[in-house]
Amino acid sequence: MEEISLGWKLAALAVLLVISAFFSIAETSMMAINRYRLKALVRSGSRGAQLTSELLAKTDKLLGVILLGNNLVNAAAATLVGIITIEFFGNDEIAIGLGTLAVTFLILVFSEITPKVVGAAYSERIALPLAYALKPLLQVLYPVVWFVNVFVSSLLFVLRIRPASDSHSQRLTMEELRSLVLDSGQFMPKKHLSILVNLFDLEAITVEDVMTPRSQIETINLEDPLDVILNQIATSYHTRLPAHRGEMGNVAGILHMRRVLRPMQSGEVTLETLEELLQEAYFVPAGTPAFSQLQYFQENQQRIALVVDEYGELQGLVTLEDIIEEIIGEFTTTTPVKSTRIRWDSSAAPVSALLEGSATLRDINRKLSLELPLDGPKTLNGLILEHFQDIPESGVSVKIGDVPMEIVQTQDRTIKTVRIFKPRKGSVGFL
Repeated sequence: MEEISLGWKLAALAVLLVISAFFSIAETSMMAINRYRLKALVRSGSRGAQLTSELLAKTDKLLGVILLGNNLVNAAAATLVGIITIEFFGNDEIAIGLGTLAVTFLILVFSEITPKVVGAAYSERIALPLAYALKPLLQVLYPVVWFVNVFVSSLLFVLRIRPASDSHSQRLTMEELRSLVLDSGQFMPKKHLSILVNLFDLEAITVEDVMTPRSQIETINLEDPLDVILNQIATSYHTRLPAHRGEMGNVAGILHMRRVLRPMQSGEVTLETLEELLQEAYFVPAGTPAFSQLQYFQENQQRIALVVDEYGELQGLVTLEDIIEEIIGEFTTTTPVKSTRIRWDSSAAPVSALLEGSATLRDINRKLSLELPLDGPKTLNGLILEHFQDIPESGVSVKIGDVPMEIVQTQDRTIKTVRIFKPRKGSVGFL
């Protein structure tokens, strides 16, 4: 009879360990499941996902029933091991201590660590089926769970701890959402990923980062002879041109090419006609967020704005296309191809890129995979001038942000051409 009794007790101990493992794996898989994946499964009509979502909506009660069952089973297992030890060795303190260590080892290995590792690794596969068992179990044990939670809530109130709501805890910041998109890159086309990341970055840039600098704007000077103006209009690649009188900062308005075509064909164009066709120019501060400017263009059906600094001085021009290119990348337009493309010349030794000083640092970093500083000047010319605090001569070399570069040409107090050398990881100086 003693052999049979011991066998039943060991079987009961094994059952208790299995039940404890069930609660452990349920706790981990429920807490580790991807909530956004779960919402997608709920929308698809998965019954298991719906039950899981209902359980997670009441996290305190779910954890209450899991921990209640887990601790109750673990305590029963420890008591059973104590009874078995006393039957064999009496009240020997050493034997009871060794029995306690043995049951602790069994619980840790078979009922805690192993199930939780498995639950975390396969949370979705495990949580959805277990929801069918946990739902009725919670209904049966609800009075006990409610009674325990009354004391828990009272203790939290005394400690002045206010648990965050589940909806609030699941909110993502912009950086967290950006990281989530980057981590999901294997599930979407590379181009789609690039557009999403660029959209997040649009919050952090201003119109000054994407504008065409003042020196590169094509404008009409209303004080020029009429034939010069008409020739400029006829050969322009742009659909809208800023018009000014004398100094470039004295803006008179924006001339839309489509509005001037008919008078040009009939030969009735005069300076007075051109001024009548001008539309009022829209000015925007240089620090305006690019995303806000995009919204303005959309709401007011505008496509072009002139950028001014804090003193009202003209700094550049920003168009709808400039901001869209920040999101989807460059695309083909009717404008002439830039004389200098930003790309590495692999045929050169060492590998280098010949760039104009007016090239923006953001374009250089994006297209050449560099990390030139962006917290100061916006162009390569400005970056080098800030570094030297003077206008360097041609042939001078410098290293900024671990990127070696050589000034090729300077003209009119500006740096016209710069050769950038591709840095090598772990190297010092040139390739």
